[in-house]
Amino acid sequence: MSIKRQKYLRLTLTYLVILAMFAIIIYPLLWIVGSSFNPGQSLSGSSIIPKNATLDHYKELFDTNQSAYLYWYWNSLKVSVLTMVFTVILVSLTAYSFSRYRFIGRKNSLMTFLILQMIPNFAALIAIFILALLTGLLDTHLGLILVYVGGAIPMNTWLMKGYLDTIPKELDESAKMDGAGHLRIFFQIVMPLATPIIAVVALFAFIAPFGDFILARILLRTEEKYTLAVGLYDMVAKQFGAEFTTFAAGAVLIAVPIAILFLSFQKYFVSGLTAGGTKG
Repeated sequence: MSIKRQKYLRLTLTYLVILAMFAIIIYPLLWIVGSSFNPGQSLSGSSIIPKNATLDHYKELFDTNQSAYLYWYWNSLKVSVLTMVFTVILVSLTAYSFSRYRFIGRKNSLMTFLILQMIPNFAALIAIFILALLTGLLDTHLGLILVYVGGAIPMNTWLMKGYLDTIPKELDESAKMDGAGHLRIFFQIVMPLATPIIAVVALFAFIAPFGDFILARILLRTEEKYTLAVGLYDMVAKQFGAEFTTFAAGAVLIAVPIAILFLSFQKYFVSGLTAGGTKG
């Protein structure tokens, strides 16, 4: 077999694999979108391309007399945005400290972070619930935000530290010779150069709480404080509440802020991930 034919065969196989993966990903999404426009509440008669498409399910979601969906949406946005902001601030400071300074316990702390990121938050559900109960943070968005931020610090610190290690330390030394202090170097020199990895951390920190169900279900108790995942689950899980097509419409709208954020940060995404994984 000639070299040209081998290259053609490899290219063909590559495109076939990509096409198969694309079909696997897009097929359930098309079903969700199609179901959201199907009349009725049952999925048994739904189809990807609705014969009698309707917007009634979307109208029901935005009608505060019929659904608390808008409250859930606002709760999810509030929790996700605050989690993103606090995570970016804390992770930036922590990663900068590990990247630029040498202190006692530095290696052990990094190893602890590495171990912690292997343990998901829901593995400590009982401890998180008891801690929230003892501190009075049960059924509060503040308690949920603190749990999300704490869980996001280990992995994102490693990711951002790897990126900050690629920024030459000579820039810091030059700034120090000009009389710049640590905070000025951090805010005016290092952070502007770390914009790609900051965008990656911000995106991860926003997506995780926006789609989380387990932690929110454990900590939140009243319907007015539910996030989207918990509220939509309650919509189809409660007795006589099997509103599956309305659930599909609500699921479609969940993707809107994530898509907007992803498109806004897209130009930073690839460079931030690749550079952040080059050094440890």
